[in-house]
Amino acid sequence: MSQRALVIVPTYNERENLPPLAEHILKLPTPVDLLVVDDNSPDGTGKLADELAAQHPSIHVLHRAEKNGLGRAYIAGFQWALERDYEFIMEMDGDFSHNPDDIPKFLAAAQTADLVIGSRYCNGIRVINWPLNRLVLSLGAAKYVRVITGLPLSDPTGGFKCFRRATLQALGLDTVQSNGYSFQIEMSHRVWRQGMTIAEVPIIFTDRFLGNSKMSKGIVKEALFMVWKLWFQNGLRRKPRKQRKPKHEKNQPDGESQAPKNE
Repeated sequence: MSQRALVIVPTYNERENLPPLAEHILKLPTPVDLLVVDDNSPDGTGKLADELAAQHPSIHVLHRAEKNGLGRAYIAGFQWALERDYEFIMEMDGDFSHNPDDIPKFLAAAQTADLVIGSRYCNGIRVINWPLNRLVLSLGAAKYVRVITGLPLSDPTGGFKCFRRATLQALGLDTVQSNGYSFQIEMSHRVWRQGMTIAEVPIIFTDRFLGNSKMSKGIVKEALFMVWKLWFQNGLRRKPRKQRKPKHEKNQPDGESQAPKNE
């Protein structure tokens, strides 16, 4: 079976960050492909991505007509990947908030998990260049999600992830409701509710040095309401379906896969 890996990076006005990010990813000891999903960036990020793709066969570009949400960008990238033979499909920010050097660590963890999430909080607090108010907001949001949905993750809003191909195929991507950053919560919740295996690996999150943040009040509001939708979906059952082994581990002895514990 193919073990090819793809890193999906949504972009909107990331012209300054994209070239060094692509170069860093291409130099990793573990070979991966890069898919840039550009939302018609006014600063020419899409055109620059095309130029990089023309120079490097492992770089690909998916152009979208307009900026209509992080979730829609990732869904488009997932569908592109599933039409090809990628076994591991990753999400990563395009502003160096996520360190490309962590990619091999994710791929190693994904050998025994359906979803791997990079956590800023599973090994203490690991953030750089964040003001105190943003840190408090992030920690509060993580607690809010855990309490309401039952999702047993230290960093349920994190966006540095690695999905196995079969995981995405099982989630019903066409029915994903969220569009902004609440997309991260919904996707993790879907994996958990199906009893799939989730592993968290520690990362250091560094706030962007170049470009502007895409966070807005509308994105925060959507996330607040999405959490309650997920609570409603839970109904009276606060636990996922019975934990199952990833499909690639069904013939292995018990105890070799990592699974989240229910709260």
